[in-house]
Amino acid sequence: MLARLIVRMIFGALGLWIAAKLVPGIHVSSMTALILAAALLGIVNALVRPIVFILTLPLTIITLGLFLLVVNAAMIGLVSLFVPGFAVHGLIPGIMAAIVTGVVSWIGGMILRDDRREYRR
Repeated sequence: MLARLIVRMIFGALGLWIAAKLVPGIHVSSMTALILAAALLGIVNALVRPIVFILTLPLTIITLGLFLLVVNAAMIGLVSLFVPGFAVHGLIPGIMAAIVTGVVSWIGGMILRDDRREYRR
């Protein structure tokens, strides 16, 4: 279980690193800042995001789920407030970073899901 958590954090860090390389307006100054941002993003997604999701559920339903991009961007922006060396400059870069990190996390989830199927057999 701890290994899965570490692997998920690695995929989160990879997603943030790719976003910093591809998205103008996302800046990471060091590997330490990247790892801290990934760890804090995991904590924020586990604790804060479910509450924000419930509070914004009507908007999410009206927009057919697209508002979740704004929620995810807000979570990344929240992390940038607390991690020195990790910065998000604006809503659009935040949304683009949310898309990039979401895709990388989805790929990581597919890889981890395959591992779980092997254990069930």
